[in-house]
Amino acid sequence: MNDFVNASDAPNFDTDGIVRGARRKRATAIAGIAAALIVAGGGTALATAVGGGSDTTPKPAAAATVTTDDAATILVSGSGSTYKLDFAGISLDFAKQGLLKSQLELGTVSEVPCGKNGKPGTVIAVDPHSPKTVTKGDTVNLTVCTD
Repeated sequence: MNDFVNASDAPNFDTDGIVRGARRKRATAIAGIAAALIVAGGGTALATAVGGGSDTTPKPAAAATVTTDDAATILVSGSGSTYKLDFAGISLDFAKQGLLKSQLELGTVSEVPCGKNGKPGTVIAVDPHSPKTVTKGDTVNLTVCTD
């Protein structure tokens, strides 16, 4: 031990290289995990988590839950599956966006006084509604609540 007391050679560490290597390994691991999720079908969950998920447009429901007979619900059929869009209580603008995303055409928009049954400016009924099924390109008529 006493032989090294006055030695001028101190250990030399490449700290910048060590940090770069750790960052490179971490970035490679994150990219690998993201690729594995996308390949395994978790791409939608990953996109939702990254996107924030604050979108209030109608979302397709699972095909097993398509059993309701609601006046503001549409059953959309395409590619061998059927999903439900519920427009009850959403604004006309969001309803138009939901129809556009589902590749459906907007027909007539009728206004009816709703009184205590709904909030003014929101959709209270659609035509055709469930249990009738529509396909891409079909026209959907909306009924909006007015004060």
